[in-house]
Amino acid sequence: MKVVLVDPRRTMTSDIADMHLAIAPDGDVALFTGLLAYLGQHNTLDRTYITAHTTGFGQAFFAASALDLAGVAAATGLGEDELVRFYSLFAATAKTVTVYSQGVNQSSSGTDKVNAIINCHLATGRIGKPGAGPFSVTGQPNAMGGREVGGLANMLAAHMEIENPEHRDRVQRFWSAPDIPEEPGLKAVEMFQAVADGRIKALWIVATNPVDSMPD
Repeated sequence: MKVVLVDPRRTMTSDIADMHLAIAPDGDVALFTGLLAYLGQHNTLDRTYITAHTTGFGQAFFAASALDLAGVAAATGLGEDELVRFYSLFAATAKTVTVYSQGVNQSSSGTDKVNAIINCHLATGRIGKPGAGPFSVTGQPNAMGGREVGGLANMLAAHMEIENPEHRDRVQRFWSAPDIPEEPGLKAVEMFQAVADGRIKALWIVATNPVDSMPD
């Protein structure tokens, strides 16, 4: 197994990394856009998967191809030799997992960053398979699990919407539930505002400390 760390800082993770790409802040889109172009230029795309499971790949690849290696190096602050080593390793490794967290997800261009990462996995068919896929690690205890199973106050299971009658009916029939809310409940910040207002009298908190982690 090879570990590549993409981080402007040198952290403890770099101690186990085979390669540390000390990328310039917000250089992620350029890094993975350049990777997509490299994969296409070196004939390492999974054309069968692309045809069967994606839309708009031609436009995405055309846009990525406009950024050459020198442009990626300028945008990321990395050397061209570093980029080629990373790109060639990704291209040659069938089982690839890209782990990213809130630094990517919640940045000012988070959607573009995640899209650039996922495009590379879709282009190579490395998604939904053992040992391969983009892997978003969320920042709060079981936040991802809460979204998937309907454990949040403002969302039903599998990201279905509480306000949508068809979604409510589907969940209610699945669980044979006698009742189901028609409006979303309070989100985290709203919940603590309700505590301050006296609308919530008791709150049971497990495995986190919102007094420390919530914004002022």
